[in-house]
Amino acid sequence: MSRIIRLTVAFVLGLAFLATAPAAQAAGTGTQQASAVRVLRYDASRAAEFRSAVDQAAQIWNSSVVNVRLVAGSPADFVVLADNGWPRAQPTGLGRGTVWIGRQATAQGHNPLRISAHEIGHILGLPDRRTGRCSDLMSGASAGVSCTNPYPNAAEKAEVERNFAGSTPVIDFGEIYVDSPEAALP
Repeated sequence: MSRIIRLTVAFVLGLAFLATAPAAQAAGTGTQQASAVRVLRYDASRAAEFRSAVDQAAQIWNSSVVNVRLVAGSPADFVVLADNGWPRAQPTGLGRGTVWIGRQATAQGHNPLRISAHEIGHILGLPDRRTGRCSDLMSGASAGVSCTNPYPNAAEKAEVERNFAGSTPVIDFGEIYVDSPEAALP
């Protein structure tokens, strides 16, 4: 076999190997798939009395989705602040923005952990869905003060997974999402 033919065969085999390597990696172990996880750092140092609730909400999201992981740290992708208004979030991009945990809602009896998980949901690309159902995390204040459920439902989890897998979130970046009972009225 001539040298040119051997080099051509080696080149073609090399190209074939390179073309199949990404597919083999995608079908590989969880360790290989973990490299696709997007890590979002959050700064809750100014969340005052809500710091623990924010950290718990981050853990709830971490146990609910696989392609995004929330960790406290800096530089932060999003910041969480405490103030005296209604809870709200301003996502500026997928995984980026500002969350305010408002004392007005907790003073009226709304659960700080549910508020924290809900507002982080906006940062993860979820819009408000004022269904009034406690099982819907993104129903927010429309579920009433008796609702303390801080867990996203299956549809909300799947939407976050799609957002971080490359789908276009339905949320409007730059908009401030205020979670007040007035906003829940038709």
